[in-house]
Amino acid sequence: MPIVQQLARKTLPYLEHELASDFSRNRYYGSKFQADSVAYRDYKYFAKKRPPAESPSLVVGLRVDESASMSAFGRLEAAKRAVIAVYEFCQLCQIPVLIFGDTADVSRLEQMSIFAYVDLDKPDASDRFRLMQIRARSNNRDGMALRIMAERLAACPQQTKLLISISDGQPKAMDDYTGSYAVADMKQTIQEYERKGVTFLAAAIGQDKEVISGIYGKERFLDMTNLHEFPAKLVRMIARYL
Repeated sequence: MPIVQQLARKTLPYLEHELASDFSRNRYYGSKFQADSVAYRDYKYFAKKRPPAESPSLVVGLRVDESASMSAFGRLEAAKRAVIAVYEFCQLCQIPVLIFGDTADVSRLEQMSIFAYVDLDKPDASDRFRLMQIRARSNNRDGMALRIMAERLAACPQQTKLLISISDGQPKAMDDYTGSYAVADMKQTIQEYERKGVTFLAAAIGQDKEVISGIYGKERFLDMTNLHEFPAKLVRMIARYL
C-alpha cells in the first residue's frame, strides 16, 4: 500500500490537469490567481477550471488465469498482491477497473467459467475482499476469456482501454484447445479487438514466458518473473497509460 499510495500521489496531478486543462477567467473565486486581472479592480481576479467535456481517458481490465499450475512457486499469492495493488491504485485515482478470473474444464457441464470479482457496472466496497476468492482451479481457455473481457472494454467510453492478462503458462483446455490451435485463436482475438481500440498486455509470471511472448508479441509482453517486484511493476505500467 505505501508503494501504491506514492504512485497515486504522483499520478493525481496529471489526472487533474487532464480532466480540466482549460480555465475560464474573470471569476470572483477559483483555484488560480490571475495577477494581470487586478488592474481592472472589479474583484474578478481568479480563474476556475472548466468542467471536463469527456470522462477520464483510461479504463483497466485485469484478467487472472486461475489454472491449477498457478498454485506452484508462489504465483497465486503474487497474482493476488498484484491484483489488489492495481485495484487500490485505480480506486485512489478514480480509474474504472474490471477484474475477472477464469478457468476451464472443471466438469463436462462447466467447460468455461468466468468469475467477476470487480465489475464496472456494479462497484462495491466489498470488492477488495472478494479478490481473496481468486484461486487455482483447473485448465485455462485464454482466447474466450480475453474475448469476453475485451467486448466489455470495447463498449466503454474511455479513450484508452487497457486489458492485462496475468498468466503463468500457455493456454490448454478441453481435448484440442492447445498448441497452434489455441495460439491462433488468441492471436485472432487480439487482432479483432485491437481494431476496436483495446490495448493488450501479457504479464507472464511462469516458465512459459517465451511462449506467451510469442503469442502476444514482444510489444505487448511484460516479463514479471520476479514475483516480489510484480505488484509495483504492474501498477507503474498502468500509470504510464494515463
